[in-house]
Amino acid sequence: QVQMAESGGDSVQAGGSLRLSCIASGFTATRKCMGWFRQAPGKERERVASIYWSVYGVGGITRYADSVKGRFTISQDNARNTAYLQMNSLKPEDTAMYYCAAARADNSNCLDFTYWGQGTQVTVSL
Repeated sequence: QVQMAESGGDSVQAGGSLRLSCIASGFTATRKCMGWFRQAPGKERERVASIYWSVYGVGGITRYADSVKGRFTISQDNARNTAYLQMNSLKPEDTAMYYCAAARADNSNCLDFTYWGQGTQVTVSL
């Protein structure tokens, strides 16, 4: 049974930084995607970032939403089955519930995710 658990959400001032973590317990795959999504009240869920990894020598292929490029960085520790989202230069519009997701993947597009966490709240104030 796969369980996803996020942590690291907090309230910060604009310009600050946060690092979110996500542990994917029980998740094994030779090719996988892990991703971060967010949803603000009244808005649709948005894919923030994703990372693709393969045992066949491909690793660390990342994709980002335009709104976070240059500010957010996704990474993973495969040995710990953990993904991270480093968020710098935070803006009030980054305020949302952030969700971690994982999936076994055939390619690095990372369009579909199977396993989801419960979310961690990020609030950015002026």
